[in-house]
Amino acid sequence: MSRATVYDVAREAGVSIKTVSRVVNGSEAVTPQTRDRVMAAVTALKYVPNSNALSLKSGSSRTVGVVVDSLADPFFAAIVAVVESKLVTAGYTVLVAATNRQGAREREQVIALTRHRIAGLLLVPASSDHTYLADALHGIPLVMVDRDGELPGCDVVRVQDHDAAQEAIAGMLAAGHRRIAFVGDSNALPTNRDRHRGYLDAFAAAGVPVDPELERWDSDQPDAAAGATRALLALPDPPTAFFCCHPRGAAGTIRALHELGRTDCAMISFGDVQLGDLLDPALTVIDHRPEELAEAAVALLLRRMTESATGEVGRDPEQIVLPLQLIRRGSGELTP
Repeated sequence: MSRATVYDVAREAGVSIKTVSRVVNGSEAVTPQTRDRVMAAVTALKYVPNSNALSLKSGSSRTVGVVVDSLADPFFAAIVAVVESKLVTAGYTVLVAATNRQGAREREQVIALTRHRIAGLLLVPASSDHTYLADALHGIPLVMVDRDGELPGCDVVRVQDHDAAQEAIAGMLAAGHRRIAFVGDSNALPTNRDRHRGYLDAFAAAGVPVDPELERWDSDQPDAAAGATRALLALPDPPTAFFCCHPRGAAGTIRALHELGRTDCAMISFGDVQLGDLLDPALTVIDHRPEELAEAAVALLLRRMTESATGEVGRDPEQIVLPLQLIRRGSGELTP
């Protein structure tokens, strides 16, 4: 049986989380009858208070945790920069941790942050199992960023990974391409699975068969993507176009195409590449801007922390999906 949470106690006693916090922390600002109901629920549920988390309900904490893949990744570094700027302006201190895409490390970092009495958490999910969050956060507001978690009732801010990828591939198919390579990141990440699904759905909508031989995963780093690109072009029936799921992978594909003198291959990148607009032809991109994602996530978290501090419960989780724009610069519009 899972450990009882403050939400369970509040539900059992018919009171708000704020009231549970007051009772457990010995506040006199509750009636004797309410105190008795809460303590009866605590006893029945064998609830063990998390003193750090409960103290947050008084509004004493002004620290927010942020957990991302890696600060070495320009995309997540940009997210952190915006988040920190917005939260500091709002009067919060920001603690940042990285997971290196490791589920176990994500859990360790989240638990470590809760020891600092964080008032809220922005999390880029790396784990495939988030059942630990209910006990670890104990009611601390959480917003997942960029990716869906499998945890029910969680706020999420992400982008249209599937739809943007489908639009990009549909344009290449309409231009006459039939051999379109998919140069992907890890298929363990939901964002990449969604982009791959968009790739497949575009082929299906056009009635064009997909050749699995043109799909390459784990190619988000330049060297890996460059190697995948060379191998794809060495096939007996090579691709005439490339769809790269990650800017770093796109940089590797650009390098390989340049080395081979293949300026005839069409190419679209999910996310922009530094100086991509100066290439010849300039790089067509799905404009995946981390700044917009960060701003939306911070706005939602600030609202949730305010609701938590005032004892509001029962609100519905939000799934904010930001639209993406395909910026046509030339490389994605080349014909076979």
